[in-house]
Amino acid sequence: MMNIREIILDILLELNKQGEYANILISAVLDKYDHLDGREKAFLKRVSEGTIERRIQIDHILDQFSKVPVTKMKPLIRELLRMSVYQIMFMEQIPDAAVCNEAVKLAKKRKFQSLQGYVNGVLRAVIRGKDKIVYPDREKDICAYLSVSYSMPDWLVEHLTGAYGAAQCEQILQSFLVRKPVCIRMRELMPAEEREHLLDLWRQAGVVVHKHPYLSYAVEVERLDGIKNLEGYAQGMFAVQDVSSMLVVEAAGIRPGDTVIDVCAAPGGKALHAADKLAGTGQVTACDVTENKINKIEENRERMQIGNLVAKIQDARIKDDSLCGTADVLLVDVPCSGLGVIGKKQDIKYRVTRQTLQEITKLQREIVKNVVQYLKPEGIMMYSTCTMNPQENEEMVKWICQECDMETVSMGKDLPEELREAERGGCLQMLPGIHKTDGFFIAKLRRRRGAV
Repeated sequence: MMNIREIILDILLELNKQGEYANILISAVLDKYDHLDGREKAFLKRVSEGTIERRIQIDHILDQFSKVPVTKMKPLIRELLRMSVYQIMFMEQIPDAAVCNEAVKLAKKRKFQSLQGYVNGVLRAVIRGKDKIVYPDREKDICAYLSVSYSMPDWLVEHLTGAYGAAQCEQILQSFLVRKPVCIRMRELMPAEEREHLLDLWRQAGVVVHKHPYLSYAVEVERLDGIKNLEGYAQGMFAVQDVSSMLVVEAAGIRPGDTVIDVCAAPGGKALHAADKLAGTGQVTACDVTENKINKIEENRERMQIGNLVAKIQDARIKDDSLCGTADVLLVDVPCSGLGVIGKKQDIKYRVTRQTLQEITKLQREIVKNVVQYLKPEGIMMYSTCTMNPQENEEMVKWICQECDMETVSMGKDLPEELREAERGGCLQMLPGIHKTDGFFIAKLRRRRGAV
């Protein structure tokens, strides 16, 4: 019989190597064990993601009940205790005794018989004392309290508090810990009756469907058994895309016949959306740096039967003479620190550093300085990131205006009414917990006439 907890343990040990991101690794494991039933898959995903997400809080708890500090534990025992404490603290439907017993058995199976008693003792101490855990004093040290309570590295708490204040920082951190539904973009050209019929079929299959308040064609879905199993997927009737990403294209003001270039396009959400906006006219050129990324765009292009999109391998830092001066609209979703999607990619917060935040802006500037050449005079550039770092966002826009002969443009009525007040000078910073999106930044800029 397959031991689901052992699979989870191996996922956590693999992540210690700092190779693949957690969401990609977990997805690959779920594909490998596709024969598991829905409940087993859900348990594997929940415990894996939850243990990663709550690591700082879990380690704080373990250090109160273990004589051996977490940092001194053997890697396998450390991950075994972490995943067990997650189940004890955050999964009420699982009996504490069962969690403890399974952990002891797994320690033995993985040749740690000598530490079975230690594992048993620590977990039983956590079970007895879980209502008496001491956390940092909120009044004395708000950053330490937020760091432990929401499992966020203390330097990142300080960074977000400095940018948005303690109250908004806490709202953001709370939002990260709430599981989000999958967001879907329905094809805009699909007749309303056909769209409603498709949503009804999903509901009949047990899928929970919510229409997103920001865009009429955005839908959130929950309790589904794999996106590819949804009716209409194979026929290209929808695409997985966060509403914040949809807003980039929505606010761009794309018109029939436009030439659109997406310079960091994979997996292709915005490029495909732009092609739909063109309704079979004009052309979208979707570029990215590797064949693997281009293949992902091509897969979705073929599935959605889009004829006005071309995908090509092109490093956004290197000038492509054939693209110069051709774009009415340029989509520039630059590589970024990813702070806005920590709720979906839990291990980002452990990988990013202060140095990372500084280094990433150099790459962003290099990309923008190059691709701005692709714009026609008065062409529109949509600059976007999935982060909440002012250095990568508002300060980058100031730099673009100064160094690249660009000016900001109001997004005005192209934004949902709920977001218009949040726009500042052609820039929109969306915050999880405050807005109904990921943490995402959008700026709309125009190339000045006569710019070289």
